[in-house]
Amino acid sequence: MQRVPMTPNGYQKLQEELERLLKVERPKNIQAIAEARAHGDLSENAEYHAAKERQSFIEGKIQELQAKLALAHVIDPSKINQSNVAFGAKVKVLDLAADEEYVFTLVGPDEADVKNGKISISSPVGKALIGKGIGDTVQIKAPARLMEYEILEISFE
Repeated sequence: MQRVPMTPNGYQKLQEELERLLKVERPKNIQAIAEARAHGDLSENAEYHAAKERQSFIEGKIQELQAKLALAHVIDPSKINQSNVAFGAKVKVLDLAADEEYVFTLVGPDEADVKNGKISISSPVGKALIGKGIGDTVQIKAPARLMEYEILEISFE
């Protein structure tokens, strides 16, 4: 199994979600199953079937989170050489064709959230930016067009 890079913040969020599932959602669902069971005939009991389905979903999510946490390689961005783009970097770029600025934070695949500017280091843009410095220009082939970004700023939070 390959280790997956993750920021300390991303690791903490996964741990919090796992705790919530184990300590809140799972017990609440077990109670719902018990209450539905008390209603009698299980073959036509919609509440019981819904609660059992929810139980299956919760258990699957718990296993998924445990696997992600087990494979996580937590990398603290503050301990990385900060002169070039690296994991955890916040990068401000200028799209040379559109003359628009964007800010991306490079994170692990499990933390990627494009709407919030968090892109995976294994994405085409992430791969192109890694290792580059301020003033460098990168080209990314996208289905629609060839994108060209100039790196304006690099910061680590």
